[in-house]
Amino acid sequence: MDMMLQGRVAAITGPAKGMGASVTRAFAEEGCLLALLARDTGAVEPLAAELRRDGRECLILPVDLTRSEECERAAERMLSAFGQIDILVNVAGGSGPVGKSGVETDPAEFDEIVALNMGGPFNMIRAVLPAMMARRYGKIVNVGGTFGMRGRAGRLGYSASKWGLRGLTKSFALEAGPYNVNVNCVAPGMVDGPRFRDKVCAEMAQRLGITPEEAAARHAADYALGRITTDRDVAQACVFLASDVSRQITGVDLPVDGGWAAL
Repeated sequence: MDMMLQGRVAAITGPAKGMGASVTRAFAEEGCLLALLARDTGAVEPLAAELRRDGRECLILPVDLTRSEECERAAERMLSAFGQIDILVNVAGGSGPVGKSGVETDPAEFDEIVALNMGGPFNMIRAVLPAMMARRYGKIVNVGGTFGMRGRAGRLGYSASKWGLRGLTKSFALEAGPYNVNVNCVAPGMVDGPRFRDKVCAEMAQRLGITPEEAAARHAADYALGRITTDRDVAQACVFLASDVSRQITGVDLPVDGGWAAL
């Protein structure tokens, strides 16, 4: 399907690794002009070089998403370079404390993950939304997580930050809707990759005395479709919600988890 994104300007945070790289490639394949925002710009250079070899236009911008003034400067530079910002995809985020109860979680740890997972998207949306509203066009996609839909023991900071991101998404959707700006949230479940295989599965395997492959199969069995989500699954959902194909969808939480959070 033609997602009608050719020539659109897409800003992507956290574009360098894993899910972020897949999201970036997916928008490049649709013909978007790309603004890649990251604190560590050196980590983005290899991907940008790859895309440029394929004829894609990429602008790399340094930004600490927890600092509102840096997000505003990044938005100004995008507007200067491209003249408009059509799409913002907030991929960047962190995991926060893992395996700690709420009582065991240090307040500084909690504040840090909330500042990144909630504050980062807030700062970027706040920076780009005025230009979108002025043009009466824009698509904003926040990448949340299913632990922000069902909660998770031992992941209080992360879960709370992703629950908050859902509220942020819905409030911005209501405020931006009259200006023809859609704001949605994609909620990945467990995503296959090095972290899932080398950490999540390895820890389960050690705890239960099974192989990592058996641990992965146990995770897959929790989902209605019986398989683990891939980076590409998440990327395609982001492309869908950033396109005019989904023009009448705003304020939604879209689980991309094979059937876990919503079932």
